[in-house]
Amino acid sequence: MKFLKNLLKVLVVLFGLLIAILYITDTDYLIKAVRTIYMRGYTTAFLDDYKKFDNRTIDIGTPQPWPNHKNYNTATETETLNKANKDWGTIAYVIIKNDSIWFENYYDGYNENSKSNSFSMAKSYVSGLMGKAIMEGYIKSEDQPVCDFLPEFCGGLATKMTVGDLSTMSSGTNWDEAYYSPLSITTRAYFDDDLAKVMNGLKVVEEPGKAFKYASGDTQMLAMVIEKATGKKLYTYLEESFWKPLGSENQTLWQVDSDDHDLVKAYCCIASNAKDFARFGKLYKDHGKWNGKQVLDSAFVAKSLTPKFDPVYGYGWWLKNHNGKDFKMMRGHLGQYVIVQPEDNIIIVRLGHQKSPDAGIGHYTKDISLYIDEAYKMLNQNKN
Repeated sequence: MKFLKNLLKVLVVLFGLLIAILYITDTDYLIKAVRTIYMRGYTTAFLDDYKKFDNRTIDIGTPQPWPNHKNYNTATETETLNKANKDWGTIAYVIIKNDSIWFENYYDGYNENSKSNSFSMAKSYVSGLMGKAIMEGYIKSEDQPVCDFLPEFCGGLATKMTVGDLSTMSSGTNWDEAYYSPLSITTRAYFDDDLAKVMNGLKVVEEPGKAFKYASGDTQMLAMVIEKATGKKLYTYLEESFWKPLGSENQTLWQVDSDDHDLVKAYCCIASNAKDFARFGKLYKDHGKWNGKQVLDSAFVAKSLTPKFDPVYGYGWWLKNHNGKDFKMMRGHLGQYVIVQPEDNIIIVRLGHQKSPDAGIGHYTKDISLYIDEAYKMLNQNKN
């Protein structure tokens, strides 16, 4: 018994020392990481982890439900799609044809109104908010220097960094996009309770505006620019610019770093559902118009959907040519997709727990092609 008591004392002391070391080395964000992710058996963020963080509510205006297509749910999933949905943990698969719900199904206990983490699909919204801020005169143009808004980036190469560079992932910063390393800046940004402090520590090490490098930090800086330019919290600006005007049916949540600092995790973490996420795809498909109103400048939308430095990326949107068709995509960690084919007037939404195992930062995984191919096979079951 004495031995056990002594052992317990030693363990308590060691635990105390560990906590002290984390604070001394400024890695105390790992405490939250362990509590919210690692102790739950995950090695990275997961679909429902938004429940473990501070969030801000984004309200709806007048809901505009999607109409059902005349052939609503008359097709069935292909065997290939069924297997993929099971293997990769799909929770929602929706096909929208001619702005009507042509097919929808939900899995693993989720339904049409269930919230799940957007992850990096949020980047498309933030880029759109940049376009909105330009449209409304808060930002002069995509060529306006970041330095005009964030004084921490007013020296050296950083003085050349523009707002547009942030949207096109060409900032030249030393951001390291590493999701599974607990010591990476990506992990720190996800768990730290002072995200602005993390971002202001970035360094511009390459000349901005020259090459694409996928970096969530670029979107986070862009959010800070938009907040400074508009004088509005980003969640408020999203609500008034897009969430209400596009007739969303459900309130959504956007994670913030902490209640004290109240800065959204702009590169990720909008908790919503497939059919409300799809609205932003429709807005871009329709050149920035919604119900006849120009919500977002059409020239900006066209530019967003055109490659800038890399054939796969525009302004906050992914671009993919598949089977001779050009697809525009919102993409998120673990396989969250809003896939748009404007000429066919098709939107495909897939949300789920994981993507195909051939993962790679900035690369297309094979599951994307599968979700597209199987949707078109289903559509060909009934060509009306």
